[in-house]
Amino acid sequence: MTLLEIRDLNVNYGHIEAIRGISFSVEEGTITTLIGANGAGKTTTLKTISGLRKVHSGSVFFDGKDITNAKPYERVKMGLTQSPEGRRCFPGMTVMENLEMGALLRKDRRSAAYREDLERVFGLFPRLQERVKQAAGTMSGGEQQMLAMGRALMARPRLVLLDEPSMGLAPKLIRQIFSIVDEIKAQGTTVLLVEQNANQALKRSDVAHVLETGKIVRSGPGEKLAADPAVKAAYLGGDV
Repeated sequence: MTLLEIRDLNVNYGHIEAIRGISFSVEEGTITTLIGANGAGKTTTLKTISGLRKVHSGSVFFDGKDITNAKPYERVKMGLTQSPEGRRCFPGMTVMENLEMGALLRKDRRSAAYREDLERVFGLFPRLQERVKQAAGTMSGGEQQMLAMGRALMARPRLVLLDEPSMGLAPKLIRQIFSIVDEIKAQGTTVLLVEQNANQALKRSDVAHVLETGKIVRSGPGEKLAADPAVKAAYLGGDV
């Protein structure tokens, strides 16, 4: 089943075309990855899907509904959340308060389902449970990344957008983060991943797309793109 569909999407920053006529879909229960160099349009694509950037032309559909003009909070209610680039936790709030912010729009915060989702997050990120009363701003970069991802999951999304989850992390933590991405998929949440660590991303992607200057120039199964000589030359350096 197609959960997300992008049709001929164009996004501008003033007179600059950041996204130029891209189209792709995300099937439910999969990991779909966007790779590309800095400035290729990956983060802009995610921001547009989550409603943080306006569409110049084209359409965004989620679960068969046109959400092109929907507000960001409306998309969250529908089951679409994002873990943003650069972690962006609330630094003066505790770990628990940050997680509660992720569930802000839920009306079942005293229910068993809410408690189950909190336990799910703690199961994926045991470090967060150890630090529930600690201010997010005093945590390490890796811990903040875990918190940003956990916060996104507390909305109980059907699709979670992960923007550069491995950015700035040590190799050991990068491997841990990608293992968690696998587990998120295994638990039934669809993932749209933006990632510069193409080696790790392509390994686990059901489908991947290569963006260059706002356009999709290659698409296919992750393993197939990982074996593509042009992709290898441009994006696949040393693995971690």
